[in-house]
Amino acid sequence: MNKKRIILTLIILFSFVIPFLDIGSYNLHLVSYSLIWVILAQGLNVIQGFTGYVSIAQAGFFGIGAYSSAILSLNLGISVWLTIPLAIVISGIFGILIGYPALRTQGHYFAIVTMSFTMIIWVFMMSSVKFTGGEEGIPNIPSPSSVFGIDFSLKENYYYLILISVLITILFIYRLMQSRVGRAFITIRENEQLAQAVGISLLKYKMLSFTISAMLGGFAGALYVHYTHFVNPTPFTVDYSLNAILAVILGGSGTIIGPIIGAFIMIFLPEYLRIAEEYRLIIYAVMLILIVFYMPKGITNLIKIAYNKVLSKVARKSETKK
Repeated sequence: MNKKRIILTLIILFSFVIPFLDIGSYNLHLVSYSLIWVILAQGLNVIQGFTGYVSIAQAGFFGIGAYSSAILSLNLGISVWLTIPLAIVISGIFGILIGYPALRTQGHYFAIVTMSFTMIIWVFMMSSVKFTGGEEGIPNIPSPSSVFGIDFSLKENYYYLILISVLITILFIYRLMQSRVGRAFITIRENEQLAQAVGISLLKYKMLSFTISAMLGGFAGALYVHYTHFVNPTPFTVDYSLNAILAVILGGSGTIIGPIIGAFIMIFLPEYLRIAEEYRLIIYAVMLILIVFYMPKGITNLIKIAYNKVLSKVARKSETKK
């Protein structure tokens, strides 16, 4: 087993023991919420990082997944174990519907179309009071039913559902990017004319990328709504889409580890800056600007450089001892 796999194994093992550590219920909540955002950011990374199209629709798909699962479970009495996959499918259908016209555009035109979609979804959530509860939202959303005696209404147990969902998502993204489909995404990102010249159907693969992104956004939304037991339109605005974009950029666009780092930063950093309440937003903004300007390839690239330097120093020391 190489060093990277050892480190990865240790991180996964550590993530499983977090609820047993004395970190407090609030910090456990932040970790759980960050993991939900990891799925959201990984979905966005498929279309943004690997395919090269910046979508501002991710918060809209997040909301579609959340409301779909909430309404199906609360109003229709369908088991949460079914509503979560149904929410993923419904989000994918919306991804196809919006992706078909949007992906016929490029650059800032694509961004504007996807932003408009998010705004339309948000207005619908706010105005359709009978359907979505409007600004007051939908309370008392059920937790998944117990399995093998595990009560998922407890935050500590629901944490493991989120964690396993994250691991499955990361494994899926990894296998996807190792496949012919993933290589097609990257080719489109690097050079669309070249991709078309070698026989890659641009619309087909861009649609597939956008749909996968939408489905993962819906997956995150479904997990979120059964974790909070409440949903209203607040977390599904354009601002949240921009935060998701920033999470991908901060961590490292086009990498798998990047959205994980970015998601945790976007959740934890604003919370821990509350100690400087008056200057919190200024400090937050300045830090993000500095990171974007001086680390354009994201924090993942910085970690990679530091890791390689450490390895080279260790190698030199071992050579001098010989």
